[in-house]
Amino acid sequence: MKNISLTIDDKKISCSDGKTLLWAALENGIYIPNLCAILGKTHPAASCRLCFVEVEGEKEPVVACTEPVKEGMVVHTRGKNALRLARTSAELILASHPVDCGHCQKNRSCELQKIANHLGIKLITKRFRKLERNLPIDESSSLFTYNPNKCVLCGKCVWVCQEKLGIGAIGLPEGVLSDRFHLPGQTFWRNNLQRMRRMC
Repeated sequence: MKNISLTIDDKKISCSDGKTLLWAALENGIYIPNLCAILGKTHPAASCRLCFVEVEGEKEPVVACTEPVKEGMVVHTRGKNALRLARTSAELILASHPVDCGHCQKNRSCELQKIANHLGIKLITKRFRKLERNLPIDESSSLFTYNPNKCVLCGKCVWVCQEKLGIGAIGLPEGVLSDRFHLPGQTFWRNNLQRMRRMC
């Protein structure tokens, strides 16, 4: 596979042909916010809409997780229009996410905190009405607690379960817009919990 040369934020980089802009950037130390991107996934979900970038020659910002690299392309991750779209997506996600960082296990290692900081937005958004889901927390497992109110519906755990483990025991019942997962029994979690946890 041949190498492609491109410029992202004034940094000249090279990567193998067939990569997307998101992975080319991340592998070269250039952060682009994302929640649903999975390295190795053949067809990106592009559902979080956080990875907007501007490509010279394109009229509108593009989603970096689906945009293939091209020889000589010039990309701006901090363009005004791309940032506006990414900020809107992040604020929509945060509008339905409980912000209780002080009591959360992910505090200080949370991707939402990192994204908000990178985009220069507050975790508690005033731009959109708060849509608290108030779904029941499932504490039936002795191995973990499933809190659907904190789930950002990125689909990473579903992908690991279906594609990597070949089990398909969990899934989004009605696509990305659903707010509940189909949950398997104790045996599944006992055997696969560590692998699932790494993705979440």
